[in-house]
Amino acid sequence: QLQLVESGGGLVQPGGSLRLSCAASGFTLDYYAIGWFRQAPGKEREGVSCISSSGGSTNYADSVKGRFTISRDNAKNTVYLQMNSLKPEDTAIYYCAAYRNTLPMCMMSRGQYNYWGQGTQVIVSS
Repeated sequence: QLQLVESGGGLVQPGGSLRLSCAASGFTLDYYAIGWFRQAPGKEREGVSCISSSGGSTNYADSVKGRFTISRDNAKNTVYLQMNSLKPEDTAIYYCAAYRNTLPMCMMSRGQYNYWGQGTQVIVSS
């Protein structure tokens, strides 16, 4: 059974950091582009970042550029999202998702993604 499981969310003060993990089971991530999405209460789910299957190409939403870094360790079948300088507006449920793609690129449109995790809550508040 193909499954993605996010972890690492929590409560953090503004300016703090968190590292989210997305672990895959039932399949290898080697051939999949991975995206991170988030959904705040009352808002649409939006793309945050994505990484190509090889890790050589990444994209970021303008709102997180320079603060968030996506990376992957295919040997551990895990993708990470390092979030620094967190702001209250980063508060949301964060989801990772995957779609099969071996091209050196990734897309942040939700419709591309076939597999989704259950989400992890991030709250940025003092």
